[in-house]
Amino acid sequence: MEGMPRLYVEVEKGRCSAGKKAREDCIIIQENVEVWLKKGDEVPEFIEQDGAEFLVKEVYDRFYQYVDGSTGKMLTDAIIVLPDGRTRIYLKKGDELLLLPVEGYTKTIIANVGNRVRRGDVFAAVTTKKGEVHYLKPPKTGTVVFIDEITQRPHYVYYILPEE
Repeated sequence: MEGMPRLYVEVEKGRCSAGKKAREDCIIIQENVEVWLKKGDEVPEFIEQDGAEFLVKEVYDRFYQYVDGSTGKMLTDAIIVLPDGRTRIYLKKGDELLLLPVEGYTKTIIANVGNRVRRGDVFAAVTTKKGEVHYLKPPKTGTVVFIDEITQRPHYVYYILPEE
């Protein structure tokens, strides 16, 4: 998949809009209506800002900050927009993600963000110093929402949203 996904995370109303103008690129969700605004756009009259949810554009590489690393639960609501611009992944506060580490001498990423991986499918491969290749498979079927590259210990962590 070419390009970088976009990430929107829940914030307080004042960070998204100042009166009738959007302060940043953001999304306002009121019941079943989503309004996508660019910085400086006017908030539509039909939006009642008091009862709405506000999500602001965030740097995608900071996704891990919105996930509890010990439990894998989302700390806030978020929307990931894949590079095709049409595909969206909606994450709710409290959703549990599978955090699957990929550690080894050499690592090969097979599944990318937005890919659906089925239980038993290979999502990454690891080669040991002895040249043995181990294929990593998820314990549950789900969608890859983020791949974190950890530089202190060169390895990856897959964040997978499991299907119900």
